[in-house]
Amino acid sequence: MTSPSSNSGPLSAHTSRRSRSRVAIVATVTLASLILGACSSTGGRPRDTAGNGNGGGGVDTPRYTVSMVSHGAPGDTFWDLVRAGAEDAAKKDNLELRYSSTPQAPDQANLVQNAIDAKSDGIALTMPTAEALGPVAKKAVDQGIPVVGLNSGMDNYKKYGLSAFFGQDESTAGAEAGKRLGADKAHKVLCVIHEQGNPSQEARCSGIQKGLKASGSDGKVETLYVNGMDLTAVQSTIQAKLAQDKDVDRVMGLVAPVALAAVKSREAAGSHAKISTFDTNAELVTAIKKGDVDWAADQQPYLQGYMAIDALWLAKRNGSTVGGGQPVFTGPSFVDKSNVDKIEDAAKKGLR
Repeated sequence: MTSPSSNSGPLSAHTSRRSRSRVAIVATVTLASLILGACSSTGGRPRDTAGNGNGGGGVDTPRYTVSMVSHGAPGDTFWDLVRAGAEDAAKKDNLELRYSSTPQAPDQANLVQNAIDAKSDGIALTMPTAEALGPVAKKAVDQGIPVVGLNSGMDNYKKYGLSAFFGQDESTAGAEAGKRLGADKAHKVLCVIHEQGNPSQEARCSGIQKGLKASGSDGKVETLYVNGMDLTAVQSTIQAKLAQDKDVDRVMGLVAPVALAAVKSREAAGSHAKISTFDTNAELVTAIKKGDVDWAADQQPYLQGYMAIDALWLAKRNGSTVGGGQPVFTGPSFVDKSNVDKIEDAAKKGLR
């Protein structure tokens, strides 16, 4: 669910990437420590499910209004976690949060324009289609509105003047997943793309192939396109593929609900393929504990939402934000049976 980024190139580029990554990791750890302290200071106030950031703030600063615009589809639990993080940050920072989303790029651009017209004090947005979202994001920047990116658009956020980005490099995340699949001796990987035309998801699948090769595996990746907004259709499409192609020994979902649908597909098809995925939710954590899903590559959507909104507050309060112009990475990290117990409580609370 973030934008692609090439991880190929000369050694100097690779060294520069590693240097930037270290900076981003340090920033992530530092800000995460602040977040933990801030979350604990709220006294466990109940979340405003309307997403308006009501209930008072934890800081003595003016009450600003900020907007978050994402490409999340209705019912996608990943975006529930992003929004939960954003709401908690808004409460801590005494902000009014206006959250809106749509999976269609032109409609998302209209939502960003609405946020500009409403004179938002700051805007956080995802940018899965840079050519559609970038110009309107730049319009907000040119009007002096602080704008940060999250989740998707890592390759393009600087081009349009966004001051910060919170997420993961999808090519790198895919490559790391591919290396793990290589270590797992995966032979034929079915990479399930649930939003056709989303370059971030294509980057994950192509990254998996690179990671397999880097691990010394001769495993192959085949892409399967499904309609992620219709999980019944997702299940039947994966089932048909597994029933037809017995060489598939690994299904790789790009989001938790698709992986969970694949569990049912595997059972119905009589397949022995193992299942892994990107991203988690509470149900996915349970599936890992039960052994239905092997592991997940987690990018911490709650943290993305929290840090993006907190960055807007810092921009209004201090005139600058975190990251030093470089992306702040929130993943990937791997969740499997060896560590799933450590995040189970957080997942149940909607924090992972």
